[in-house]
Amino acid sequence: MFYAILAYHVEEVITALTPEEDAALMADLLNIHERLYRDGSLGPAARLAATQDACTLRGPGAGMVIDGPFAETKEQLLGLYVVDCATRDAAIAIARDFRRVNPTAVYEIRPISLYLPGVPLSVTQS
Repeated sequence: MFYAILAYHVEEVITALTPEEDAALMADLLNIHERLYRDGSLGPAARLAATQDACTLRGPGAGMVIDGPFAETKEQLLGLYVVDCATRDAAIAIARDFRRVNPTAVYEIRPISLYLPGVPLSVTQS
């Protein structure tokens, strides 16, 4: 079964990391990615851009585009992983690995009811 592991964090904590601290954190996370990739359980993963660059579409009809996310929470969704695990406990174990290297993050583990793999995307930076 596929699970989404959603990574929430206080955005200011992450943006306050020095480039060296951020690189060390990403190196630790990439070690986990490599292990999961080798065993075939890692699907798409993404580190999201700053919430200040986000917009929200809401309302009836065509809707209205509003700058920014408007979740009433201190923590923001900053990244996500898709993992293929036989059990919920296995997905939780992976989230615990991520938390071990990023202990101030919060990880939501949610089963995916429909997964449609897409074509590879080119990496672009805005």
